Amino acid sequence: MENLPAAIAIGLGTMGPGIAIGMIGMKALEAIGRNPEAQTKILPAMLLGMAFAEALGIYALVVAFVK
Repeated sequence: MENLPAAIAIGLGTMGPGIAIGMIGMKALEAIGRNPEAQTKILPAMLLGMAFAEALGIYALVVAFVK
């Protein structure tokens, strides 16, 4: 029972980044599908955006375990 707040923090803290990563990937693939020549510019920006979104999930994990 004492780990319930940590579990809730991790669960809620990873929902947003999970949705964001999915949306970033969806829009990047959509953009590449419309303009395949722009792949070299879209892919690095997509990966950087995904890394920033994933960092928020990692922050939630760290906060939950610091408790």
